[in-house]
Amino acid sequence: MAVNGKGDGNAFHIRPQSFPWPPVHFAICIIAAFILCRILPLPFAASVYHGVIGLGLIAASALVDIWAVLTLRAAHTAIMPNRTASHLVTRGPFRFSRNPIYLGYVVTLTGFGFLMADGWFFIAAICFSIATTLISIRREEMHLLARFGIDFEAYCKRTRRWI
Repeated sequence: MAVNGKGDGNAFHIRPQSFPWPPVHFAICIIAAFILCRILPLPFAASVYHGVIGLGLIAASALVDIWAVLTLRAAHTAIMPNRTASHLVTRGPFRFSRNPIYLGYVVTLTGFGFLMADGWFFIAAICFSIATTLISIRREEMHLLARFGIDFEAYCKRTRRWI
């Protein structure tokens, strides 16, 4: 039985996962960090430069995320991580990272860490990276491998997962 024009019936052809976990992971991590920095702060020596660095990181990550979404739209493929990819996108920010949107989430959390001068955001960035890699990225990579085969393998060889 063919699935999406493929003859092997591999379930990963259909979609990578049933729920869009990475945005949820990001929301949980940022909310938890804000709550924890109020309840049990992990402050570090802050200076005016930390605020500037934090705002710069947040702005840069927003720009990369917008660039990534526009690149996916231009390729007429899925943006949400629980949808079927119709095209393998290797241009735009995807030339530098296989997961620029997720990388943007990590940079945003790091930016808030500098802006708020609190270590919980750095811990949240690490937790997000681990959870997203284990729960989402590995499944998404299996989906892309099943859909695009050797083209995806070649892309993985020349482009790092994160940065």
